[in-house]
Amino acid sequence: MGSRKGFPYQRGFGNEFQTEAVPGALPLGQNNPQACPHGLYAEQLSGTAFTVPRKSNQRTWLYRTLPSVVHGEYERVSEERAPGLWARGRIVTPERLRWRPRALPSVPTGQGAVDFVRGLLRVGESGSAAARDGLSVYSYVCNQSMRQCALYSADGDWLIVPQQGMLLLQTELGYVHAGPCECVVVPRGIRFRVSIQGDEDTAEPVMARGFVLEVYHGHWELPDLGVIGANGCAAPRDFEYPVAAYDAPSSGETAAFTVFAKFNNELFAYRQPHSPFNVVAWHGNYAPCRYDLRRFCPVNAVRFDHMDPSIFTVLTCRSNEVGVALADFVVFPPRWHVQEHTFRPPYFHRNCMTEFMMNLSGAYDAKQASAFAPGACSLHSMMSAHGPDVESYERAAAVELMPQRVSDENMAAMFETSRMLLLTPQALQDPSRDLQYISCWQGYRCRFGEERTEKASQRRNG
Repeated sequence: MGSRKGFPYQRGFGNEFQTEAVPGALPLGQNNPQACPHGLYAEQLSGTAFTVPRKSNQRTWLYRTLPSVVHGEYERVSEERAPGLWARGRIVTPERLRWRPRALPSVPTGQGAVDFVRGLLRVGESGSAAARDGLSVYSYVCNQSMRQCALYSADGDWLIVPQQGMLLLQTELGYVHAGPCECVVVPRGIRFRVSIQGDEDTAEPVMARGFVLEVYHGHWELPDLGVIGANGCAAPRDFEYPVAAYDAPSSGETAAFTVFAKFNNELFAYRQPHSPFNVVAWHGNYAPCRYDLRRFCPVNAVRFDHMDPSIFTVLTCRSNEVGVALADFVVFPPRWHVQEHTFRPPYFHRNCMTEFMMNLSGAYDAKQASAFAPGACSLHSMMSAHGPDVESYERAAAVELMPQRVSDENMAAMFETSRMLLLTPQALQDPSRDLQYISCWQGYRCRFGEERTEKASQRRNG
């Protein structure tokens, strides 16, 4: 067990954990005794079918003060409560797109109050949540904590990547703290609420911004390392899981909670007279976790050529096709560039995958810093050409190739998927969209033959 930023955690990706907030709350030797200790109720949360191979089975037993069945009817939530999550309509376009950092709401009261649910904006999706096949990409901005409400997705696992602001996720299984250059996985069905650290401690506006990738199929897992060997990239021991923590039982209106349910890409809600965060103990391997991207151990070429970005994969969600991911989460961390006679920034590319890039901090080496600031993102769809802008190319093509350190301030990330994304009108019409993006490539000129012409001219003049 470890502790960072004041919160205790259990460590080890995919481990079988057990934790209790009250001594003796975990039953010994069985999952659901006739009478649980301390008058608790036993409840299983299944993340996979009962009959999947044992090595793939994911489930957790929860011991709670009241079972989850104690709540009112589901009601459809108005689109005004979460306009970016509903985001009706889908648009097909292969266009190369970029968004500047989404503006942060500055007045956390009245109409200016934006919590995590209201601040979600679906950029695009592919597939079907009902068929458990596909994914959605979101960005979020918020300036207020979720108060007396919680959220869960029946559609898939969420990977939350904060870019600005410190988040505290209260989940059914305990607290998870995350800030810039960290990520959080919240598996399908686990209820959580997002608080902005400092929201209740200061009169100054406190704001947060980031990105979310939701996968409808499978679960996030560590990628195979292949010839890299047993070590490197994201180490299993660096993934941290919460310990049991619960809200004390209470009654009255102040104890009532609204729970939002994302179900088949629509939003429902129910009311219940108590907190959903009432798990006193739990054991299992189906739980939220966090990872500090600064702990990623990168591998790269040490002699020549630019390696493929798959070497920077943190987590993967497999598709049904061997070797092809439904989605990969890739990070471009601080590192050394030492390749000889090599164009070191990302190469020009047309990809059979879709790439959603995010700048989390600092600068990204394939784009001008002013044009791709922290919080900005871009989408290069399947087979749409992309690569360094003109200024970045000319600088890298002429620079003296000495060992170069990518600054500790720099951190970019990417959601890569084997699916085409259908985009939402809200994302395409958002004020943050950079309508001049493709102009960054218009200054390239044909250089073919220039060297031969110059040498021929030198011979004539010589």
